[in-house]
Amino acid sequence: GEEVWETSREGPQPHGRPLAASWPELEGPVDAALRIYRRQHPEEHQSLYLFQARLRAGGPELGGEQVWAYAGGQLRPGFPRRIGDEFPGVPGGLDAAVECHPEECGGETILFFKGERGPGARGGLGPCDAALRWLERYYCLQGTRFQRFNPVTGEVSPGYPRDLRDYFIPCPGRGHRHGNASWGDAGDRCSGLPFQAVTSDDRGRIYAFRGGLSFRLDSWRDGWHAWPQGHGWPGLQGKVDAAFAWDGRTYLIQGSQVSIYLSGQGHRRVEGYPRALQDELGVPVADAAFTCPSSAELYVIAGDRVRRVDLTQTPRHAGEPLPLPYDGVDGAMCTADGVFLFRGDSYHQYRSVAELLGARVPAPPSNITADFFRCPQ
Repeated sequence: GEEVWETSREGPQPHGRPLAASWPELEGPVDAALRIYRRQHPEEHQSLYLFQARLRAGGPELGGEQVWAYAGGQLRPGFPRRIGDEFPGVPGGLDAAVECHPEECGGETILFFKGERGPGARGGLGPCDAALRWLERYYCLQGTRFQRFNPVTGEVSPGYPRDLRDYFIPCPGRGHRHGNASWGDAGDRCSGLPFQAVTSDDRGRIYAFRGGLSFRLDSWRDGWHAWPQGHGWPGLQGKVDAAFAWDGRTYLIQGSQVSIYLSGQGHRRVEGYPRALQDELGVPVADAAFTCPSSAELYVIAGDRVRRVDLTQTPRHAGEPLPLPYDGVDGAMCTADGVFLFRGDSYHQYRSVAELLGARVPAPPSNITADFFRCPQ
């Protein structure tokens, strides 16, 4: 209708507000909404497009098919325009629209949905009331349900549809603390349970693993939801002991085996994996592992020792074990902010690998849930 709701990490607003409070020139309803992310085109970057297929009372004659473009909350010059003038060949009466980023669609792409037409016409997705990109994945909203889909083929991922009220718009008595009670404290980001593995990839995305679940730690705006590992890492089952990223790939270590996943549209496991850890990295076991940005040096921690592996070598060999001021760690990662070692509900931070290797006593502990999940203490 003529209302809009906004949600944040505190939860959704209890009541909607008029569309005109945010976009004073616009009257509802809105058929579809689209946000453009194009750093190479500053005049369009972060623009919000709102589509309508009816005339505004007293408004200009635009054939009832118009698009409004806002940047920084202000209506862009020359808008509203006919939809076909801004997006040639696109009809009015749209149901949904979403931008597909070049790394996932191979080029600057916008997906438009109308009835049974759209990416779903190829993959069986069906009509969408709304569509969005979230954590490099694509979702089609249908009433109170949603499906995750491949933006290139329209193929729907296994395990869908799911209920919107358990994920994107948490409602009282629903969500991961209620609808997924079988996860227990492992699915509660504030429980303080230790993580078995933590890693930061080449794009600065941080993932943590415990109890068969994975968390996204670097983006609090996206909710810090726990997800079954197989949701983001197809084919991954069981405990993850260690994880690290290098050269556009994420390595997940489980016991004496390692799997490699390619970054891109979601994560895709490299064919032929898992393989023996000894054959792949030259070590028999790992409690934690990390690489630093723009470095091919891998550090593998087992017990109170750490070994260096040059990832550019073939075959790979581990260096001599060096002592650490810990009797063991749960996980480790390295970012532009330094090296982080995770133990229980705490982490220890070092400014560099050299500082870690030269340490004789542990760095002061800090709280994981407070600093990475913004949980109250």
